[in-house]
Amino acid sequence: MLKEYKTIREVVGPLMLVEGVEGVKYDELVEIEQSAGEGIRRGKVLEVNGDKALVQLFEGSAGLRISAAKARFLGKSIELAVSEDMLGRVFDGMGNPRDGGAPVIPEKRVNINGQPINPVARNYPNEFIQTGISAIDGLNTLVRGQKLPVFSASGLPHAELAAQIARQAKVLGKDSKFAVVFAAVGITFEEADFFISDFKATGAIDRTVLFINLANDPAIERIATPRMALTAAEYLAFDLGMHVLVIITDITNYAEALREVSAARKEVPGRRGYPGYLYTDLATIYERAGRIRGKEGSITQIPILTMPEDDKTHPIPDLTGYITEGQIILSRELYKKGITPPIDVLPSLSRLKDKGIGEGKTRKDHADTMNQLFSAYARGKEAKELAAILGEGALTETDLKFAEFAEEFEKQYVSQGFTANRTIEETLDLGWELLRMLPRNELKRIRDEYLEEFYDKKAEEK
Repeated sequence: MLKEYKTIREVVGPLMLVEGVEGVKYDELVEIEQSAGEGIRRGKVLEVNGDKALVQLFEGSAGLRISAAKARFLGKSIELAVSEDMLGRVFDGMGNPRDGGAPVIPEKRVNINGQPINPVARNYPNEFIQTGISAIDGLNTLVRGQKLPVFSASGLPHAELAAQIARQAKVLGKDSKFAVVFAAVGITFEEADFFISDFKATGAIDRTVLFINLANDPAIERIATPRMALTAAEYLAFDLGMHVLVIITDITNYAEALREVSAARKEVPGRRGYPGYLYTDLATIYERAGRIRGKEGSITQIPILTMPEDDKTHPIPDLTGYITEGQIILSRELYKKGITPPIDVLPSLSRLKDKGIGEGKTRKDHADTMNQLFSAYARGKEAKELAAILGEGALTETDLKFAEFAEEFEKQYVSQGFTANRTIEETLDLGWELLRMLPRNELKRIRDEYLEEFYDKKAEEK
Protein backbone atom coordinates (compact mmCIF):
# COMPACT_ATOMS: atom_id res chain seq x y z
CA MET A 1 0.00 0.00 0.00
CA LEU A 2 1.42 3.38 -1.05
CA LYS A 3 1.64 5.88 1.78
CA GLU A 4 0.00 9.29 1.36
CA TYR A 5 1.21 12.49 3.00
CA LYS A 6 -0.87 15.58 3.73
CA THR A 7 2.23 17.40 4.95
CA ILE A 8 2.96 19.60 1.91
CA ARG A 9 4.44 22.69 3.52
CA GLU A 10 5.66 24.96 0.76
CA VAL A 11 5.45 25.45 -3.01
CA VAL A 12 7.90 27.74 -4.85
CA GLY A 13 7.55 27.76 -8.64
CA PRO A 14 7.86 24.14 -9.81
CA LEU A 15 9.25 22.96 -6.43
CA MET A 16 7.28 21.51 -3.51
CA LEU A 17 8.43 20.58 0.02
CA VAL A 18 6.87 17.55 1.74
CA GLU A 19 7.66 16.93 5.43
CA GLY A 20 7.47 13.85 7.65
CA VAL A 21 8.32 11.37 4.89
CA GLU A 22 9.84 7.91 5.40
CA GLY A 23 11.80 5.64 3.06
CA VAL A 24 11.65 8.10 0.15
CA LYS A 25 14.45 7.85 -2.46
CA TYR A 26 16.09 10.31 -4.86
CA ASP A 27 14.43 10.37 -8.33
CA GLU A 28 11.29 8.60 -7.04
CA LEU A 29 8.02 9.44 -8.79
CA VAL A 30 5.32 11.35 -6.87
CA GLU A 31 1.60 11.86 -7.50
CA ILE A 32 -0.08 14.96 -6.08
CA GLU A 33 -3.83 14.67 -5.73
CA GLN A 34 -6.26 17.47 -4.89
CA SER A 35 -10.00 17.14 -4.34
CA ALA A 36 -12.00 14.93 -6.70
CA GLY A 37 -12.25 16.08 -10.30
CA GLU A 38 -9.12 18.24 -10.21
CA GLY A 39 -6.86 15.56 -11.62
CA ILE A 40 -3.49 14.23 -10.53
CA ARG A 41 -0.20 16.06 -11.01
CA ARG A 42 3.08 14.23 -11.19
CA GLY A 43 6.58 15.04 -10.04
CA LYS A 44 9.84 13.46 -8.96
CA VAL A 45 12.00 13.68 -5.85
CA LEU A 46 14.97 16.01 -6.35
CA GLU A 47 16.40 15.89 -2.84
CA VAL A 48 15.88 14.08 0.46
CA ASN A 49 17.10 15.58 3.74
CA GLY A 50 16.06 13.68 6.88
CA ASP A 51 12.27 13.52 6.83
CA LYS A 52 11.93 16.27 4.18
CA ALA A 53 11.58 15.61 0.44
CA LEU A 54 11.96 18.27 -2.25
CA VAL A 55 9.72 17.45 -5.22
CA GLN A 56 9.96 18.85 -8.77
CA LEU A 57 6.50 19.11 -10.38
CA PHE A 58 6.16 18.16 -14.04
CA GLU A 59 3.09 20.29 -14.75
CA GLY A 60 4.00 23.32 -12.61
CA SER A 61 2.28 24.50 -9.45
CA ALA A 62 -0.30 27.01 -10.78
CA GLY A 63 -3.64 26.59 -8.98
CA LEU A 64 -2.32 24.00 -6.50
CA ARG A 65 -3.90 24.34 -3.03
CA ILE A 66 -1.48 22.72 -0.61
CA SER A 67 -4.03 22.68 2.23
CA ALA A 68 -6.23 20.22 0.28
CA ALA A 69 -3.48 18.33 -1.60
CA LYS A 70 -1.85 15.03 -0.67
CA ALA A 71 1.40 13.53 -2.00
CA ARG A 72 1.78 9.84 -2.85
CA PHE A 73 5.30 8.41 -3.37
CA LEU A 74 5.28 5.58 -5.94
CA GLY A 75 8.53 3.81 -4.99
CA LYS A 76 9.94 3.84 -8.56
CA SER A 77 11.70 6.21 -10.97
CA ILE A 78 10.47 7.36 -14.40
CA GLU A 79 10.19 4.32 -16.66
CA LEU A 80 9.67 3.84 -20.37
CA ALA A 81 7.59 0.99 -21.80
CA VAL A 82 9.75 -0.43 -24.61
CA SER A 83 8.85 -2.69 -27.53
CA GLU A 84 9.75 -3.09 -31.23
CA ASP A 85 6.30 -1.57 -31.93
CA MET A 86 7.77 1.84 -30.96
CA LEU A 87 9.20 2.13 -34.49
CA GLY A 88 7.01 4.41 -36.61
CA ARG A 89 5.46 6.08 -33.56
CA VAL A 90 5.54 9.64 -32.15
CA PHE A 91 5.73 10.15 -28.37
CA ASP A 92 5.84 13.18 -26.08
CA GLY A 93 8.82 13.91 -23.82
CA MET A 94 7.52 11.55 -21.12
CA GLY A 95 7.01 8.59 -23.47
CA ASN A 96 3.22 8.93 -23.93
CA PRO A 97 1.87 8.53 -27.51
CA ARG A 98 1.14 11.88 -29.20
CA ASP A 99 0.20 10.50 -32.61
CA GLY A 100 -3.31 9.40 -31.64
CA GLY A 101 -2.28 5.75 -31.59
CA ALA A 102 -2.75 3.22 -28.80
CA PRO A 103 -0.20 2.98 -25.99
CA VAL A 104 2.68 0.57 -26.70
CA ILE A 105 2.23 -2.92 -25.22
CA PRO A 106 5.60 -3.22 -23.49
CA GLU A 107 8.07 -6.08 -23.70
CA LYS A 108 9.45 -4.56 -20.49
CA ARG A 109 9.63 -1.30 -18.55
CA VAL A 110 13.04 0.32 -18.18
CA ASN A 111 14.30 3.06 -15.84
CA ILE A 112 15.25 5.98 -18.11
CA ASN A 113 18.34 6.87 -16.03
CA GLY A 114 20.46 4.20 -17.70
CA GLN A 115 24.14 3.73 -17.08
CA PRO A 116 26.98 4.93 -19.32
CA ILE A 117 28.69 2.03 -21.12
CA ASN A 118 31.58 0.57 -19.10
CA PRO A 119 34.83 1.47 -20.96
CA VAL A 120 36.12 -2.11 -20.50
CA ALA A 121 33.02 -3.51 -22.27
CA ARG A 122 33.26 -1.08 -25.21
CA ASN A 123 34.11 -2.17 -28.74
CA TYR A 124 36.12 0.34 -30.78
CA PRO A 125 34.03 2.24 -33.38
CA ASN A 126 35.39 1.35 -36.83
CA GLU A 127 32.49 0.96 -39.29
CA PHE A 128 31.52 3.67 -41.76
CA ILE A 129 28.02 5.18 -41.64
CA GLN A 130 26.92 6.84 -44.91
CA THR A 131 24.84 9.99 -44.33
CA GLY A 132 24.66 10.91 -48.03
CA ILE A 133 26.20 14.33 -47.21
CA SER A 134 29.59 14.85 -48.88
CA ALA A 135 31.01 17.28 -46.29
CA ILE A 136 30.43 14.63 -43.59
CA ASP A 137 31.06 11.36 -45.49
CA GLY A 138 34.09 12.57 -47.43
CA LEU A 139 35.82 14.81 -44.90
CA ASN A 140 34.41 14.32 -41.37
CA THR A 141 33.29 10.72 -41.54
CA LEU A 142 30.73 9.37 -39.07
CA VAL A 143 31.63 5.97 -37.59
CA ARG A 144 29.23 3.47 -36.01
CA GLY A 145 29.24 3.93 -32.21
CA GLN A 146 30.60 7.50 -32.38
CA LYS A 147 29.32 10.69 -30.72
CA LEU A 148 29.55 13.46 -33.33
CA PRO A 149 27.75 16.70 -32.37
CA VAL A 150 26.59 19.43 -34.77
CA PHE A 151 27.41 22.97 -33.57
CA SER A 152 24.92 25.36 -35.11
CA ALA A 153 23.73 28.91 -34.45
CA SER A 154 20.39 30.63 -34.22
CA GLY A 155 18.69 30.88 -37.63
CA LEU A 156 20.85 28.25 -39.35
CA PRO A 157 19.15 25.21 -40.94
CA HIS A 158 20.19 22.56 -38.39
CA ALA A 159 16.63 21.18 -38.32
CA GLU A 160 16.78 20.47 -42.07
CA LEU A 161 20.23 18.87 -41.64
CA ALA A 162 18.96 16.70 -38.77
CA ALA A 163 15.99 15.53 -40.85
CA GLN A 164 18.27 14.81 -43.83
CA ILE A 165 20.66 12.68 -41.74
CA ALA A 166 17.72 10.81 -40.16
CA ARG A 167 16.30 10.06 -43.64
CA GLN A 168 19.52 9.08 -45.39
CA ALA A 169 21.86 7.46 -42.85
CA LYS A 170 22.73 3.78 -43.27
CA VAL A 171 25.49 1.28 -42.56
CA LEU A 172 26.97 -0.01 -45.83
CA GLY A 173 27.36 -3.70 -46.58
CA LYS A 174 25.29 -4.83 -43.60
CA ASP A 175 22.00 -6.71 -43.60
CA SER A 176 21.28 -5.81 -39.99
CA LYS A 177 18.42 -3.45 -39.24
CA PHE A 178 19.05 0.28 -39.00
CA ALA A 179 16.81 2.47 -36.83
CA VAL A 180 16.70 6.16 -35.94
CA VAL A 181 15.64 7.54 -32.54
CA PHE A 182 14.89 11.24 -32.88
CA ALA A 183 14.52 13.42 -29.76
CA ALA A 184 13.33 17.00 -30.29
CA VAL A 185 13.87 18.97 -27.06
CA GLY A 186 12.10 22.30 -26.42
CA ILE A 187 11.10 22.94 -30.04
CA THR A 188 8.17 24.98 -31.41
CA PHE A 189 4.92 23.58 -32.86
CA GLU A 190 6.16 24.60 -36.31
CA GLU A 191 9.42 22.63 -35.95
CA ALA A 192 7.59 19.60 -34.54
CA ASP A 193 5.21 19.66 -37.50
CA PHE A 194 8.18 19.94 -39.91
CA PHE A 195 9.91 16.84 -38.48
CA ILE A 196 6.76 14.69 -38.31
CA SER A 197 5.58 15.72 -41.82
CA ASP A 198 9.06 15.22 -43.33
CA PHE A 199 9.48 11.74 -41.86
CA LYS A 200 5.97 10.69 -42.93
CA ALA A 201 6.30 12.10 -46.46
CA THR A 202 9.62 10.33 -47.10
CA GLY A 203 8.72 7.06 -45.39
CA ALA A 204 11.56 7.49 -42.88
CA ILE A 205 8.96 7.31 -40.08
CA ASP A 206 8.79 3.50 -40.50
CA ARG A 207 12.27 3.03 -39.01
CA THR A 208 12.11 6.00 -36.63
CA VAL A 209 10.99 6.55 -33.04
CA LEU A 210 10.19 10.23 -32.40
CA PHE A 211 10.13 11.92 -28.99
CA ILE A 212 8.76 15.46 -29.25
CA ASN A 213 9.05 17.90 -26.33
CA LEU A 214 7.56 21.31 -27.10
CA ALA A 215 8.76 24.69 -25.87
CA ASN A 216 5.63 25.14 -23.72
CA ASP A 217 6.06 21.78 -21.98
CA PRO A 218 7.47 21.75 -18.41
CA ALA A 219 11.25 22.10 -17.93
CA ILE A 220 11.45 18.81 -16.06
CA GLU A 221 10.02 17.00 -19.11
CA ARG A 222 12.74 18.62 -21.20
CA ILE A 223 15.34 17.00 -18.92
CA ALA A 224 13.67 13.59 -19.29
CA THR A 225 13.29 13.62 -23.12
CA PRO A 226 16.91 12.77 -24.15
CA ARG A 227 16.95 9.98 -21.54
CA MET A 228 13.66 8.60 -22.90
CA ALA A 229 15.20 8.53 -26.40
CA LEU A 230 18.40 6.83 -25.22
CA THR A 231 16.44 4.22 -23.26
CA ALA A 232 14.47 3.35 -26.41
CA ALA A 233 17.75 3.28 -28.39
CA GLU A 234 19.43 0.94 -25.86
CA TYR A 235 16.52 -1.50 -26.12
CA LEU A 236 16.57 -1.48 -29.95
CA ALA A 237 20.38 -1.75 -30.08
CA PHE A 238 21.33 -4.14 -27.30
CA ASP A 239 18.14 -6.23 -26.97
CA LEU A 240 17.09 -6.40 -30.64
CA GLY A 241 20.55 -6.07 -32.26
CA MET A 242 19.83 -2.98 -34.39
CA HIS A 243 22.23 -0.23 -35.47
CA VAL A 244 20.62 2.85 -33.93
CA LEU A 245 21.33 6.49 -34.77
CA VAL A 246 20.19 8.87 -32.01
CA ILE A 247 19.68 12.50 -33.03
CA ILE A 248 18.97 14.99 -30.21
CA THR A 249 18.05 18.58 -31.02
CA ASP A 250 18.52 20.99 -29.28
CA ILE A 251 20.95 20.28 -26.42
CA THR A 252 21.00 24.02 -25.62
CA ASN A 253 17.29 23.86 -24.68
CA TYR A 254 18.10 20.90 -22.43
CA ALA A 255 20.89 22.83 -20.68
CA GLU A 256 18.60 25.86 -20.22
CA ALA A 257 16.03 23.61 -18.50
CA LEU A 258 18.81 22.26 -16.27
CA ARG A 259 19.76 25.84 -15.37
CA GLU A 260 16.12 26.69 -14.61
CA VAL A 261 15.76 23.74 -12.21
CA SER A 262 19.14 24.50 -10.62
CA ALA A 263 18.14 28.14 -10.01
CA ALA A 264 14.82 27.05 -8.47
CA ARG A 265 16.79 24.81 -6.08
CA LYS A 266 18.99 27.81 -5.17
CA GLU A 267 22.17 25.95 -6.13
CA VAL A 268 25.43 27.86 -6.45
CA PRO A 269 25.73 28.70 -10.18
CA GLY A 270 28.79 27.91 -12.30
CA ARG A 271 29.86 29.51 -15.61
CA ARG A 272 27.15 31.71 -17.19
CA GLY A 273 24.68 30.63 -14.49
CA TYR A 274 24.69 26.95 -15.51
CA PRO A 275 25.03 24.43 -12.68
CA GLY A 276 28.55 23.29 -11.80
CA TYR A 277 27.59 19.70 -12.66
CA LEU A 278 26.68 20.55 -16.31
CA TYR A 279 29.74 18.63 -17.58
CA THR A 280 28.83 15.52 -15.57
CA ASP A 281 25.17 15.77 -16.56
CA LEU A 282 25.95 16.05 -20.29
CA ALA A 283 28.33 13.10 -19.97
CA THR A 284 25.47 10.93 -18.61
CA ILE A 285 23.74 11.51 -21.97
CA TYR A 286 26.67 11.35 -24.39
CA GLU A 287 28.39 8.34 -22.80
CA ARG A 288 25.36 6.12 -23.42
CA ALA A 289 26.46 5.87 -27.07
CA GLY A 290 28.79 3.20 -28.38
CA ARG A 291 29.24 -0.50 -29.13
CA ILE A 292 29.41 -3.33 -26.58
CA ARG A 293 31.59 -6.42 -26.99
CA GLY A 294 29.55 -9.49 -27.87
CA LYS A 295 26.50 -7.43 -28.93
CA GLU A 296 25.54 -6.95 -32.58
CA GLY A 297 23.78 -3.60 -32.11
CA SER A 298 25.25 -0.13 -31.55
CA ILE A 299 24.23 3.41 -30.66
CA THR A 300 25.66 6.30 -32.70
CA GLN A 301 24.82 9.77 -31.43
CA ILE A 302 24.44 13.12 -33.22
CA PRO A 303 23.54 15.77 -30.63
CA ILE A 304 22.70 19.14 -32.20
CA LEU A 305 23.19 22.36 -30.27
CA THR A 306 22.82 26.03 -31.11
CA MET A 307 25.74 28.06 -29.79
CA PRO A 308 24.44 31.15 -27.94
CA GLU A 309 25.82 34.29 -29.66
CA ASP A 310 27.66 31.98 -32.13
CA ASP A 311 30.24 31.47 -29.37
CA LYS A 312 32.23 28.21 -29.51
CA THR A 313 33.65 28.93 -26.03
CA HIS A 314 30.16 29.04 -24.47
CA PRO A 315 29.90 26.34 -21.73
CA ILE A 316 27.49 24.09 -23.68
CA PRO A 317 29.57 23.62 -26.90
CA ASP A 318 32.79 23.85 -24.89
CA LEU A 319 31.91 21.00 -22.52
CA THR A 320 30.28 18.98 -25.32
CA GLY A 321 33.53 19.18 -27.29
CA TYR A 322 35.44 17.63 -24.37
CA ILE A 323 33.09 14.64 -24.06
CA THR A 324 32.39 13.83 -27.73
CA GLU A 325 34.62 12.72 -30.62
CA GLY A 326 34.69 15.84 -32.77
CA GLN A 327 32.14 18.33 -34.08
CA ILE A 328 30.42 19.40 -37.30
CA ILE A 329 30.26 23.21 -37.40
CA LEU A 330 27.66 25.15 -39.40
CA SER A 331 28.76 28.53 -40.76
CA ARG A 332 26.63 31.67 -40.96
CA GLU A 333 28.97 33.04 -43.65
CA LEU A 334 28.41 30.00 -45.92
CA TYR A 335 24.66 30.13 -45.31
CA LYS A 336 24.58 33.77 -46.44
CA LYS A 337 26.31 32.65 -49.68
CA GLY A 338 23.44 30.21 -50.31
CA ILE A 339 25.42 27.06 -49.53
CA THR A 340 23.32 24.28 -47.99
CA PRO A 341 24.05 22.52 -45.77
CA PRO A 342 26.43 25.30 -44.63
CA ILE A 343 29.04 22.95 -43.11
CA ASP A 344 32.35 24.69 -42.42
CA VAL A 345 34.71 21.79 -43.12
CA LEU A 346 37.97 23.35 -41.86
CA PRO A 347 37.11 23.77 -38.14
CA SER A 348 34.89 20.66 -38.23
CA LEU A 349 36.47 17.45 -37.03
CA SER A 350 35.66 13.77 -36.67
CA ARG A 351 38.29 12.23 -34.39
CA LEU A 352 37.40 8.68 -35.46
CA LYS A 353 37.22 9.27 -39.23
CA ASP A 354 40.49 7.41 -39.89
CA LYS A 355 39.01 4.26 -38.31
CA GLY A 356 36.00 4.13 -40.63
CA ILE A 357 37.53 4.75 -44.06
CA GLY A 358 39.80 2.94 -46.51
CA GLU A 359 39.70 -0.29 -48.49
CA GLY A 360 36.86 -2.60 -47.48
CA LYS A 361 35.02 0.24 -45.72
CA THR A 362 34.79 3.11 -48.22
CA ARG A 363 37.55 3.14 -50.89
CA LYS A 364 41.34 2.87 -50.82
CA ASP A 365 41.88 6.48 -52.01
CA HIS A 366 39.59 8.02 -49.36
CA ALA A 367 42.22 9.05 -46.78
CA ASP A 368 44.58 10.63 -49.34
CA THR A 369 41.87 12.58 -51.18
CA MET A 370 40.40 13.76 -47.85
CA ASN A 371 43.76 15.19 -46.74
CA GLN A 372 44.36 16.78 -50.14
CA LEU A 373 40.89 18.40 -50.26
CA PHE A 374 41.38 19.87 -46.77
CA SER A 375 44.81 21.23 -47.72
CA ALA A 376 43.70 22.63 -51.10
CA TYR A 377 40.58 24.27 -49.65
CA ALA A 378 42.60 25.89 -46.83
CA ARG A 379 45.15 27.23 -49.34
CA GLY A 380 42.39 28.45 -51.66
CA LYS A 381 40.70 30.36 -48.81
CA GLU A 382 44.02 31.98 -47.90
CA ALA A 383 44.51 33.01 -51.56
CA LYS A 384 41.02 34.57 -51.66
CA GLU A 385 41.72 36.53 -48.46
CA LEU A 386 45.03 37.75 -49.91
CA ALA A 387 43.28 38.80 -53.13
CA ALA A 388 40.74 40.80 -51.10
CA ILE A 389 43.58 42.77 -49.48
CA LEU A 390 46.17 43.09 -52.30
CA GLY A 391 44.04 42.47 -55.41
CA GLU A 392 44.15 39.49 -57.76
CA GLY A 393 47.18 40.91 -59.55
CA ALA A 394 49.33 40.07 -56.52
CA LEU A 395 48.52 36.33 -56.77
CA THR A 396 50.54 33.78 -58.72
CA GLU A 397 48.84 31.68 -61.39
CA THR A 398 48.84 28.69 -59.01
CA ASP A 399 47.26 30.75 -56.21
CA LEU A 400 44.50 31.85 -58.59
CA LYS A 401 43.79 28.19 -59.40
CA PHE A 402 43.55 27.38 -55.70
CA ALA A 403 41.21 30.35 -55.16
CA GLU A 404 39.01 29.11 -58.01
CA PHE A 405 39.14 25.59 -56.52
CA ALA A 406 37.93 26.89 -53.12
CA GLU A 407 34.97 28.61 -54.80
CA GLU A 408 33.97 25.49 -56.77
CA PHE A 409 34.56 23.23 -53.77
CA GLU A 410 31.96 25.18 -51.75
CA LYS A 411 29.48 25.29 -54.64
CA GLN A 412 29.74 21.66 -55.78
CA TYR A 413 31.09 19.57 -52.90
CA VAL A 414 29.77 21.25 -49.73
CA SER A 415 26.54 22.61 -51.20
CA GLN A 416 24.18 19.82 -52.24
CA GLY A 417 20.82 20.90 -50.79
CA PHE A 418 18.76 18.97 -48.25
CA THR A 419 17.36 16.35 -50.63
CA ALA A 420 20.47 15.06 -52.48
CA ASN A 421 21.64 11.68 -51.18
CA ARG A 422 25.16 10.99 -52.49
CA THR A 423 26.81 7.59 -52.21
CA ILE A 424 30.39 7.54 -50.92
CA GLU A 425 31.59 6.67 -54.46
CA GLU A 426 29.84 9.78 -55.85
CA THR A 427 31.42 11.90 -53.10
CA LEU A 428 34.93 10.55 -53.76
CA ASP A 429 34.55 10.90 -57.56
CA LEU A 430 33.38 14.49 -57.11
CA GLY A 431 36.49 15.16 -55.00
CA TRP A 432 38.73 13.90 -57.82
CA GLU A 433 36.82 15.98 -60.35
CA LEU A 434 37.55 19.12 -58.32
CA LEU A 435 41.19 18.16 -57.70
CA ARG A 436 41.72 17.98 -61.49
CA MET A 437 41.33 21.79 -61.49
CA LEU A 438 44.77 21.90 -59.82
CA PRO A 439 48.18 21.07 -61.35
CA ARG A 440 49.19 17.44 -60.73
CA ASN A 441 52.48 18.45 -59.09
CA GLU A 442 50.56 20.40 -56.40
CA LEU A 443 48.76 17.27 -55.16
CA LYS A 444 51.50 16.35 -52.70
CA ARG A 445 49.28 14.51 -50.20
CA ILE A 446 48.16 11.77 -52.61
CA ARG A 447 50.23 8.69 -53.43
CA ASP A 448 51.46 8.40 -57.04
CA GLU A 449 49.64 5.11 -57.58
CA TYR A 450 46.30 6.78 -56.74
CA LEU A 451 47.12 9.79 -58.93
CA GLU A 452 47.80 7.44 -61.86
CA GLU A 453 44.59 5.46 -61.25
CA PHE A 454 42.16 8.28 -60.49
CA TYR A 455 43.69 11.60 -61.64
CA ASP A 456 45.41 10.56 -64.92
CA LYS A 457 43.00 7.86 -66.18
CA LYS A 458 39.84 9.85 -65.54
CA ALA A 459 41.47 12.90 -67.16
CA GLU A 460 42.28 10.79 -70.25
CA GLU A 461 38.70 9.47 -70.37
CA LYS A 462 37.44 13.06 -70.49
